[in-house]
Amino acid sequence: MRADLYIRVSTDEQAEKGYSQRDQEERLRKYCAYKNIQIRDVIYEDFSAKTFQRPAWKKILESYRSKRGQVQQILFTKWDRFSRNAADAFQMINLLRKLGVEPCAIEQPLDLDIPENKIMLGIYLTSPEVENDRRAINVRNGMRRAVKEGRYMNGAPIGYINRTTPEGKKYIAVDPPKAEIIKWAFETIVNRQLHIEEVYRLAKEKGLSCGKNHFWNVLRNPAYYGKIFLRGYKDEPDCIVKGNHDPIISEKLFIDVQDRLNGGKRVRKTSEETPERFFLRGYLECPRCRKSLTASSSKGRSSYSHYYHCNSKCGIRFKALEVNEKFNSELKKFIPKPGMADIYAEVVNDLFKKNSSSNNIEIQKLNTRVSELQDQINKARGKFIIDEIDKTDYHEVRKGCETEIERLEAEIFELSKKRINISNQIRKAIHNLSNLNEIFENGTVSNRRKVVGSIFPEKLVFEGLNFRTTKVNEAVQLIFNMGEGFGEKKSGQTDEKIDLSTWVNRIGFEPMTYCLEGSCSIQLSYRSNLYSKQVAVASA
Repeated sequence: MRADLYIRVSTDEQAEKGYSQRDQEERLRKYCAYKNIQIRDVIYEDFSAKTFQRPAWKKILESYRSKRGQVQQILFTKWDRFSRNAADAFQMINLLRKLGVEPCAIEQPLDLDIPENKIMLGIYLTSPEVENDRRAINVRNGMRRAVKEGRYMNGAPIGYINRTTPEGKKYIAVDPPKAEIIKWAFETIVNRQLHIEEVYRLAKEKGLSCGKNHFWNVLRNPAYYGKIFLRGYKDEPDCIVKGNHDPIISEKLFIDVQDRLNGGKRVRKTSEETPERFFLRGYLECPRCRKSLTASSSKGRSSYSHYYHCNSKCGIRFKALEVNEKFNSELKKFIPKPGMADIYAEVVNDLFKKNSSSNNIEIQKLNTRVSELQDQINKARGKFIIDEIDKTDYHEVRKGCETEIERLEAEIFELSKKRINISNQIRKAIHNLSNLNEIFENGTVSNRRKVVGSIFPEKLVFEGLNFRTTKVNEAVQLIFNMGEGFGEKKSGQTDEKIDLSTWVNRIGFEPMTYCLEGSCSIQLSYRSNLYSKQVAVASA
């Protein structure tokens, strides 16, 4: 009689470092020597026995199909080496017997021609399966308990690293270099108004090492603001628990990014790889059809010509060099009005202090709302206990309230952070605005585009010789005296020479006219308290 020996362990590590394979082979060879069985081949397997989708088993099964009659038995030590799935095992036994091969466990021998032995076979095959299922339940319950206690059970996400305490407990710690990239990515998505793909490309340039799909998973992972997602199981719904690890970003920033990913805040997709000669691409509007102008180069006999042009039938086209030069000359008119920068800084500081004092009231309101939501959860739990509502309704109420509580807590956290002194930030901003022309000329294409987008909230319209008057950022228009440039609105003055800005934002102002002796004076009042002080001081 000829037989093959089948030797299986579950993992590569057991195959390389353990003694199980050698022990199985030794026992099988002794059995064959005792029974005078000729060994044709020895098959080694390092794969799980949950299914028969195992590389070595597929090869030997194929050989049995192609070369029938060469082997009469396939030997293994125990039935759990053959399979840990009773249903699959019975099917495979029938298949092997049809091919003329009898499976046999030397330590659990059974004569399968006797029908009653199939009961024992079922026990031998079912016991390992039950053991697997019990072990899986214990592992799952243990992992869920660990997550509920704040432990991150998966491999450390990008920005963290796996560590072990002196007591042997595992945890994840912040990995500073990678954590800075992750934090930068979240902040850039919200603050710089860039498309996600552009942020991913820039993050890779900074050293981020992951695929695009993995990057999207990073942006969705609550671990970065100190929470852990726990998937629902049976009666337990999905939930987010507080982790023991340090957060990299704030919860408010994470929620803002989720809004952006979910389409709540759309961002115009523009390319960060814009050539220097086309730095206005995406910010220009066709004066005829109102569509956005694109940019391209056309090859002449000896050189290239560069244009901003419209893709519609209107055929508008402007030389890029002329448009850029005109824009640069117009930007030079943004000269800070003497003393206005200091006044603006003082006003913003005062407004910030007033808003900070109102933060306590707002935080109190939010805390009250959180308490109300907690009460709703408690009432729903009480109704569920006395069977006034079913389990589905209770979970819906609980999930909705907990989601709202998380949002409110994030707002409370952000309001609490605003209790700081912003004088340094204001001084830095004023300095940048005062040196806007220098920053623009010496800056990169990316920085130039940021300047254009921050000053002009709407697209620019170039009419061939000049730019059409367009809306300007309200803060900029109060600080700068723009002369004859963008956004200027001419109006008459009295015979008396006074230094007043002639630019007026049309929305929100109402004229008040009254006559003085010998002349007529027109003044402006603004309804909002936010700008009343600036206008009053600027007009003094």
